[in-house]
Amino acid sequence: MAAALQMPSTTTTASACVPDTARGTHVFTIASYRLHKGLGAGKFIRSATFAVGGYDWCIRYYPDGDLNQKDHVSVCVELQSKNSVVRALYDLRLINRATGLSSLIFSRPSSLPAFDSLKNDHVRGAYKFMKIDLLEASPYLQDDCLVIQCDITVLLKEIPAVATVAKPPEIQVTPSDLSNNLAKLLEGNKGADMTIKVNGEVFHAHKIVLAMQSPVFDAQLYGPMGDSEKQCIQIEDMQPAVFKALLHFMYTDSLPVMHDLDNHDNKEMIKHLIVAADRYAMERMKLMCESMLCKSLDAKSVGATLALADQHHCSKLREACVEYIKLFS
Repeated sequence: MAAALQMPSTTTTASACVPDTARGTHVFTIASYRLHKGLGAGKFIRSATFAVGGYDWCIRYYPDGDLNQKDHVSVCVELQSKNSVVRALYDLRLINRATGLSSLIFSRPSSLPAFDSLKNDHVRGAYKFMKIDLLEASPYLQDDCLVIQCDITVLLKEIPAVATVAKPPEIQVTPSDLSNNLAKLLEGNKGADMTIKVNGEVFHAHKIVLAMQSPVFDAQLYGPMGDSEKQCIQIEDMQPAVFKALLHFMYTDSLPVMHDLDNHDNKEMIKHLIVAADRYAMERMKLMCESMLCKSLDAKSVGATLALADQHHCSKLREACVEYIKLFS
């Protein structure tokens, strides 16, 4: 009998080269748009520094455009890290404040030379971002305010191609809910061992939490001259709403949500919280409030804000006010 024919065996494999990347988004709000006009072609203002992929970046906004594009506003991305060469892609968007939606204005998805601070080649972007007359007639300029969003993808390294291998199942770990539990502890008054009276309004709290968050409360309750048995304290010269926000921060490490920083009442609340944070030596809370006020500086408020910064030792806020005044003097 003739031997049966045997078909050759085949093997199928697959591989992939996956770049290791880091992505980040920064939103740059430019208040008092018209005050910035007239700065001069080629001159720019910077956003705050933000980090993506272990590198420092900022957004440059040229209100009168580049030297060669005077009828456009220009927007660029700047690598601020020294002695660095970085490959990165970026999108530049405008946000409609009324709807919260963004529109892509400029994208650099294709290959391009790296940002190179060693060779002073560290700025790239859209020098013809948008014509000034079109921008001023668009819905993106509202209440004399412009919001630019920058999305950056940084290439960290390329992972060599390898054959695909089955991965073991992953166990998803739920995020920490410690701050939520502490917030519930404050709301429910469970285990509260002291009361604080602020202009007739009574708040219940836990001594150990107050002492942990504020050196002033720590000294008052547990210091050599303190009284750990004290059940009630009075606080003068503070509005109950301000103390409620202070207490919220002590338990959650976050400020109450205030979306509209142009709102007068919100600005005033932030100023009161700076006074309270300085009074109780809560430096992180004070810095957060300073940052919020920096974003809403304008010609009307900068003088009063500078005085507040001087009075309550807000060095970062003071520097921002001085720079703002220099810019428009």
